[in-house]
Amino acid sequence: MSGRSGLVDLSPLRSGPAFRRLWVGGLLGAFGGQVSLVALLQLVWDLTGSAAMMGTLGLAHAVPMVVLGLYGGALADTYDRRRVALTTAAGGVVVALALATQAAYGLRSLALVLGLVALQAGFGALGAPARRALVARLLPPGQVAAGVALAHVGFQVAMLVGPAVGGLLVAYGGTAAAFGVQAVLMAVAWLATRGLPPVPPAEPRRRDERAAVLAGLRYVGRTAVLRGAVLTDVLATVLVMPVALFPVVVDDRFGGDPAVTGLLLSAVGAGGIVGGLASGLVSRAVRPGRVMIAAAVVWCLGVAAFGASPWLLLAVAALAVAGAADTFAVIARGVVTQLATTDEQRGRVSSVEHVVGVAGPDLGNARGGAVAGLTSPEVALVSGGVLGALGVAAVAITHPAVGAFGRTAARR
Repeated sequence: MSGRSGLVDLSPLRSGPAFRRLWVGGLLGAFGGQVSLVALLQLVWDLTGSAAMMGTLGLAHAVPMVVLGLYGGALADTYDRRRVALTTAAGGVVVALALATQAAYGLRSLALVLGLVALQAGFGALGAPARRALVARLLPPGQVAAGVALAHVGFQVAMLVGPAVGGLLVAYGGTAAAFGVQAVLMAVAWLATRGLPPVPPAEPRRRDERAAVLAGLRYVGRTAVLRGAVLTDVLATVLVMPVALFPVVVDDRFGGDPAVTGLLLSAVGAGGIVGGLASGLVSRAVRPGRVMIAAAVVWCLGVAAFGASPWLLLAVAALAVAGAADTFAVIARGVVTQLATTDEQRGRVSSVEHVVGVAGPDLGNARGGAVAGLTSPEVALVSGGVLGALGVAAVAITHPAVGAFGRTAARR
């Protein structure tokens, strides 16, 4: 599916085995993460029974992402990106095995679970910028946008199938089975990454990693296009993310069945798949920044509609629309950040994007849990969606360079 249609461009998968291995590894790792997410949500809900405490899971994931994610970008710009990705992925496999072990032995300790989540997030934070920055090195310039789109399509496939599988595993085999499946998938993903060629930095030299991190942040801060893209993501995640409230909403409205929690997560993934199949509209867009802004607004309003819906069918439909819009927004933002950045800075800019893209939802889940604890899940979801949409619109007004950015402005 390529050419001039709006369908997803598959040409990067035909360009050579290196990108295919990267894509398969990312798909398997994301699938395992989605299976594990259902188990973690159910486990924390069973341990605490508190909407406010559900937010602690987001914090346990977000804090390591913020603390270590930017350092991961410096590693990606200093050392062989393949080696960085391999080392950190191995650490993630070990933690997944530890999660499976604690669940199998019934060690019902919230502190232990949150500690393992934080450790796994730390390994992910250190390795993700290297994986993101690999796309532009493994593909010719004309295929980078399509490669970014395909990477997100793989994630959406994982979001569609992973939560449903996770819900079934938790319902019939317990959380230990779900964590065990994650460990196996992450190990296979590590093997796929091991087959990549060495990818040394563009300008090999010893760096002061702390100074490199600060230089990367300054680069993002002084580049209006990058600054606007990051602010859009912050607003659309920190104010809007609904996932931590899924078990609470299911318990309040839809009978408390863990399989329904998986269904809600899969609804977001299903919409994302539709958006991914139409990702050619984004990867070929002349002005990807405009696509990013419009799609982020639709995502915010879709989550607000989910929060206001008393019916399961309407709730699922709203999340599906939100998922499709989120896919468009994420792909467009990836295209903007990859093409507006030089390769020397790409690891660090990728780390900023990844920190916001992962820690932002975690902070959003924490915010949602706190607001729901003080008010209600409906208030938390609707108010966050509306405020997020208004904030994204404000970024579009104050950062006109985002909407004006075109693919012809790509950096090398």
